[in-house]
Amino acid sequence: MKKVVFVIVLSFLFTSCAELLQVANTLNTSSTGLPVSNAENISGLKSSLNIGIEKAVGNLGIQDGFYKDAALKLLLPPEAKSIIDNAKLIPGGQALVDKAIISLNRSAEDAVKEAAPIFKTAITSMSISDAVGILFGKNNAATEYLRSTTYSQLKAAFAPKVKASLGKPLVANVSTTDTWNTLSSGFNSVAKTPVGMVAGLRPISVNIENYVTEKALDALFVKVAEEEKSIRTNPIARVNALLKRVFGQLDKK
Repeated sequence: MKKVVFVIVLSFLFTSCAELLQVANTLNTSSTGLPVSNAENISGLKSSLNIGIEKAVGNLGIQDGFYKDAALKLLLPPEAKSIIDNAKLIPGGQALVDKAIISLNRSAEDAVKEAAPIFKTAITSMSISDAVGILFGKNNAATEYLRSTTYSQLKAAFAPKVKASLGKPLVANVSTTDTWNTLSSGFNSVAKTPVGMVAGLRPISVNIENYVTEKALDALFVKVAEEEKSIRTNPIARVNALLKRVFGQLDKK
């Protein structure tokens, strides 16, 4: 009888050890041998976004950061197409168009220098409901989540910075606001003349502050997404232990 009990206990122990070993191997999802927690995933995602905004501001907040980036360069607003098409009708029209474009980009470059703390506040307060889903999602999943949950908040906080930059005399000691007003009022004056009416020109009205705010924010999100992709796909871009631990999970997909 004792032999039977001993065999049963021994079998149970061996079975339990095998199962525990299997569980341990399954949980060995990081270099520590412990599973990456949801809290770590959230912190890792936020860390990647913080790094992304720092690099975005560093790349865009310098002279020509916008102006010499073909993909992000600010042109005149779409509503101003008539101005471009009929610049010759405005005294000094083409020169004003060129100056306005440079001024818009200089204002955007100046404004984004103030973006980092605004973004970081939004990132810190961002509630991530599905960290694993974002982590194992698209290469820009965290950036898109940030955009979808905080865009209105970011725009409201960033707009005053843009307004201030538009008012600075950044090009030829003249502000972007003044340059734009000179250009648009010149066009509108022509549009109201008999010649302008015959040509089918109509006065334009553009909220230039809103236009630059949205374009600058879009550019920042583009740059943050680029950095997120780098962290996801290139282990060298994971510059701290948390990023290595969290995004290292993607290497095992």
